[in-house]
Amino acid sequence: MKKALLLIGLIFTCFLSAQDDLSLDYYLPQQLSYDPSIPKPIDVIGHEVGEWHVTHDKLMFYMQTLAEASDRIIIENRGTTFEGRPILLLTVTSPENHGRLEEIRQQHLALSEAGGNSTSVENMPIVVYQGFSVHGNEPSGANAGLAYAYYLAAAQGPEIDEMLKNTVILMDPSYNPDGLQRFAYWANTNRNMNLTADNNDREYHEVWPGGRTNHYWFDVNRDWLPVQLPESRARIKTFHRWLPNILTDHHEMGTNSTFFFQPGEPTRVHPLTPKLNQELTAEIGTYHAKALDKIGSLYYSEENYDDYYYGKGSTFPDVMGSIGILFEQASSRGHIQESENGTLTFPFTIRNQFTTALSTVEAAQKMRTKLLSYQRDFYRDLRSEAGRSKTKAFIFGDEKDGAKAWHLAEILERQNIDIHELGQDVTLGGKRYVKGKSYVVPLEQKNHRLIKAMFEKRTTFTDSLFYDISAWTFPLAFNLDYAELTSLSNAGPRIGELKELPGSVSGESSYAYLFEWHEYYTPKALNQILEKGLRAKIAQYPFSMNGVNYDYGTVMIPVQNQLLSKRELYDFLSGVAKDSHIEITSVNTGQTRGIDLGSGDFEPVEKQKVALIVGEGMRSYDAGEIWHLFDTRYNITLTKIDTEYLSRADLSSYTDIIIPGTWGSAGLDKSGTEKLKDWVRAGGTLIGYRNTANWFDKNEFLDLVFKKDTLVAKNVSFGEREDFRGAQVTGGAIFEARLDRSHPINFGYKNGTLPLFRNSNIYLEPEKDSYNNPIQYTASPLMSGYISEENASLISNSTPFKVSSMGRGKVVLFTDNTNFRAFWYGTNKLLMNAIFFGDMM
Repeated sequence: MKKALLLIGLIFTCFLSAQDDLSLDYYLPQQLSYDPSIPKPIDVIGHEVGEWHVTHDKLMFYMQTLAEASDRIIIENRGTTFEGRPILLLTVTSPENHGRLEEIRQQHLALSEAGGNSTSVENMPIVVYQGFSVHGNEPSGANAGLAYAYYLAAAQGPEIDEMLKNTVILMDPSYNPDGLQRFAYWANTNRNMNLTADNNDREYHEVWPGGRTNHYWFDVNRDWLPVQLPESRARIKTFHRWLPNILTDHHEMGTNSTFFFQPGEPTRVHPLTPKLNQELTAEIGTYHAKALDKIGSLYYSEENYDDYYYGKGSTFPDVMGSIGILFEQASSRGHIQESENGTLTFPFTIRNQFTTALSTVEAAQKMRTKLLSYQRDFYRDLRSEAGRSKTKAFIFGDEKDGAKAWHLAEILERQNIDIHELGQDVTLGGKRYVKGKSYVVPLEQKNHRLIKAMFEKRTTFTDSLFYDISAWTFPLAFNLDYAELTSLSNAGPRIGELKELPGSVSGESSYAYLFEWHEYYTPKALNQILEKGLRAKIAQYPFSMNGVNYDYGTVMIPVQNQLLSKRELYDFLSGVAKDSHIEITSVNTGQTRGIDLGSGDFEPVEKQKVALIVGEGMRSYDAGEIWHLFDTRYNITLTKIDTEYLSRADLSSYTDIIIPGTWGSAGLDKSGTEKLKDWVRAGGTLIGYRNTANWFDKNEFLDLVFKKDTLVAKNVSFGEREDFRGAQVTGGAIFEARLDRSHPINFGYKNGTLPLFRNSNIYLEPEKDSYNNPIQYTASPLMSGYISEENASLISNSTPFKVSSMGRGKVVLFTDNTNFRAFWYGTNKLLMNAIFFGDMM
């Protein structure tokens, strides 16, 4: 034991010494010379790479300085994050190539176009996109970028000249500037002068929500396909502008791990990814193995991680004729930490990332013509595949909601997918598609396979384990009607650029204004109206007037007894309609067919004040999605209350409080729990998500009956136990639910069924009275994705929604995430209905 402790002490001392004597030489290949005119990182940021965690501002300053000093680098700002930080891109190649960069880009893109078969790749540069630290608290990548950028600018010799001649490197120094800045602040402010490797030190325990995510607590890595975040929009635009041959994504994993590079699990590759893609990935992997062998670093491949969900940085390229590479480095989560593999230092983690950045460009050089030919052949095969397909296009839309359809078209446009207007109104499969609110997507186009990946429904799989979600069918996510077309006869002209969504008032009224609740942005409009101090009422039943049928949830704004004059009201509502992209109808009578406008079945709706519980015990992803929805979509002010001070907060002014989803005991102590109970009894609406069901049941907010599995392992070996349990995880799939459209929770939905996203195994028994089950899964609800046989039995006819009275207030529960990753537009309105119409339930 003493010998072991002595050895650990010696290793620890050596690492501390290495940290004390740290220089750029620790990372750089020493057989090369370096241009002394190129500034080193320490000259600009004031410390050696790995001595401190680089903040994003220092990273930016160094990259700008390099670009000014080197004729190999140009730098551009592609936009800003939510916190206003620049989203940088460095383009690195030889000075000669910079002189004809646009020509090189156009020649490269020609490989993917019709006629590309005749394009020679012998003398064509290869394009490599290298991105770092999409998760802000996985910082070794971005810090390695400091040394790597210096290497690219300063390294000298024929080998470097040849590499720069044959390569265009697109370097993204920080995929997630906001998260990187947040984590660097944490690690640096808690750094000891005498470094400690003790995991109990505060340095290694970030406060909630941590630095992994961006400003709104989103996992930026999962947004390559839906592109809802500014960071994603910048990099997707770059990707399509260049179509790189290799894209690398530098991550970190648990401290007790080693180093991972792709390929991942062979059985967990999406069927649309060509087999050759994985073979080339494995060949590139031999270069990483050789480089890591040289420096003595442990590593592994073909385990744990997969290539299934195309929304990740390492997988999206695989459906685009490129090779995506995931790197995962064991994380020091600070400056130095004990691990199963010895004392792990921050500089060591950086060196592994730097080393594999170099091995990537080496592989690109050695495999240049092979990778360029693969890309050319990929698009040639796609054109042939598209030509043979019986399905010629997809049509999608919603006759009652143009905004949802427009936003899906917006995603397709960002993904360089051609979309067409609908030529004329048409009814297909009992669904009506209206010109102006529907779109046609031809399949015979360049990104044919990407379209299939976005629109297909898949329910059979070769493996039952998924690293991420197993389904993301976009028309279902948007709750849009959609169908396959065998011809383009319904397609109108191709859309060059999406026009802004319309919105107007039909005319000035002296009686009342009406708008249905179907359009996506109606909650934004209603909130604006109530914030102005105006009166509004909600129709609890359908009615018709002037030849127009108005559905459940129609909003009525009377003209009389308002704070604004008749003309002022018209002007104000005109602005609301334009801002929220809705059509408001003026009417001059209260008489209808059905409930008249003065009926008691028009329920007054009050101005809402909403709070969101955040902090320890809450799921930060879920909380961030709700915050983003309120803040950026509906312009509704949301107060974030931390669990740390909830018990001391005055809650009396809030109409609604949301618990976004919980971990463990939800981070709410007894006093906080009792405070929420008192608040609900006094008239508040408490809305909970997912695991909050357990907390609601345990603390007697709701009386729930859970459907539990009785799973027993039979003929399962010890070595198979993890896969056995893993197969029961519902990581993310889409299920069909029946709707009672007369219930206020479903106002604004025109169809009798609704696709719901689910990534939990919480199954609730329905109520005995059918009217208390306004949302209920069908008997066989799976629409797309994976669910085990055991869970498929449990979900059948279960209910994902509960509402119950408590005193004068309401408790509302959703077992599913209705706001998933900001692109699940189709169920966002369920939360808004709970907010505005909770009192009616």
